[in-house]
Amino acid sequence: MENVVIKVGGMSCQGCVKNVTGALSGTAGVANVDVSLEAGEARVSYDPAKVSANALRAVIEDAGFDAA
Repeated sequence: MENVVIKVGGMSCQGCVKNVTGALSGTAGVANVDVSLEAGEARVSYDPAKVSANALRAVIEDAGFDAA
């Protein structure tokens, strides 16, 4: 497992956190997700053999948020 911290822009409430968490959690290869509204970031543990950090950023962007 690898860990990545992705800056997430555009979150304004706990509903946004839930949306980002759900989108990432539903991605194959993701083991754990911790999204912080206060920090504006998502900490993700994932299997690099199944998904890349760039693909995780794309999942966040597809959910309607900015990812860096």
